[in-house]
Amino acid sequence: MIPQHFITSDQSINMSENACDKPEEACGVFGIYAPEQDVAKMTYFGLYALQHRGQESAGIATFEGTHVHQHKDMGLVSQVFSETILEELPGNLAVGHTRYSTTGSSRKVNAQPAVVETRLGSLALAHNGNLVNTIKLREELLKSNFHLVTSTDSEMIAYAIAEEVNAGADWLEGAIRAFHRCQGAFSLVIGTPDGIMGVRDPNGIRPLVIGTLDSDPVRYVLASETCGLDIIGAEYLRDVEPGELVWITENGLASFPWNQQHQRKLCIFEMIYFARPDSLMHNETLYSYRMRLGRRLAVESPIEADLVFGVPDSGIPAAIGFSQASGIAYGEGLIKNRYVGRTFIQPTQTMRESGIKMKLNPLKDVLYGKRVVIIDDSIVRGTTSRKLVKALREAGAAEVHMRISSPPVTHPCFYGIDTDTQDQLIAATKSVAEIAKQLEVDSLAYLSWEGMLETTREDTNSFCSACFTGDYPVPIPEQVKRSKLILEKAVV
Repeated sequence: MIPQHFITSDQSINMSENACDKPEEACGVFGIYAPEQDVAKMTYFGLYALQHRGQESAGIATFEGTHVHQHKDMGLVSQVFSETILEELPGNLAVGHTRYSTTGSSRKVNAQPAVVETRLGSLALAHNGNLVNTIKLREELLKSNFHLVTSTDSEMIAYAIAEEVNAGADWLEGAIRAFHRCQGAFSLVIGTPDGIMGVRDPNGIRPLVIGTLDSDPVRYVLASETCGLDIIGAEYLRDVEPGELVWITENGLASFPWNQQHQRKLCIFEMIYFARPDSLMHNETLYSYRMRLGRRLAVESPIEADLVFGVPDSGIPAAIGFSQASGIAYGEGLIKNRYVGRTFIQPTQTMRESGIKMKLNPLKDVLYGKRVVIIDDSIVRGTTSRKLVKALREAGAAEVHMRISSPPVTHPCFYGIDTDTQDQLIAATKSVAEIAKQLEVDSLAYLSWEGMLETTREDTNSFCSACFTGDYPVPIPEQVKRSKLILEKAVV
């Protein structure tokens, strides 16, 4: 059993050898204020579009006056909700959440939104991100006699707001006071009987966007990404700014810059990998940015080959860009089984050894005798990449060259991404040449840190790239670093 005080966030470490060899996102959030519309069903579809951000649990809370209806459970959005359940969630506004799959805190009680009672009524909070001062905040709340029932920092934020409201503050004053007690990454959607808040931390590490519905009066939607707006026909208006709180009520949308010490530090991995390629960031789809990464990678690390292809699906845009810049023919070398989901049926050891084929299968006639370049967006532990290279060689590839459209991941994330501790990150302990030898590729090259940032065409100082540099925009307490290490060693 893992001591609860070691679980300092809405995430934990997956130590399974079969775990996806990628950094994993924590959550997707959604909110809508639209009286006289089916807010529960619209939230369902918004979460459906954000499913890639979390596959462990899903939840929706709706407000019908002062009464809160809620339903949340373990599983995918389509598994958690049915027409009957959605019909039992009436209201004028809704808050939704889809949560990343974890190990140590994989319990229904941790599903969101987190609903707590206050002097002014209930609040329902959905959180994407990770606080780094949870140990201190938890001690403060326990001293105030709050009974914490989950192992998430999200519940702590909700209770911090409740504490301020119960002390006499209104919703806005109470929320802002509570946010000043929080350190780290937090993009929040908060439902109350009076309206919905959308909030980002002063660095804006995790994304949050605002959309509008074509209605009279105009109604507003909040989502982690613009794909959550598109699915319900909402039009992208703008991002919630770092250090901003937006308050959506019957009177429309009001903006409150709750923290004047803001400095934009969007997680660069949102652009490289996490967010859907059709989502907009900086006025373009991420598909376009990822293609540019591939073009820059081809310029920085050229190679002679016959075929280039990406690891489905996230490596494909960069592979297309690499092909365009290099002149190497683009094709498909791997087919993804899109119907492989989470399963509780454990494979045998023999099956486990060929586990990569459950999701990716090589095209033998395409690969046979070819010098191939395989493009991926990142390598974390290297276990999956090694299996993949072996599969390509068994399919007859004459040479296997690997190109990665991001720099080496050398440091863990504490802001809402599930990454290993530093000693588990292959690039933190091995040189590129040593990694190439372990993966058994003919050559390996990563995109440069400068290339990754310059390709954004934005201010290069406006991104968090701590997983590549160790330069954390919000300082990480040593106690938190130790807690993550202890947690990882406990979850096996």
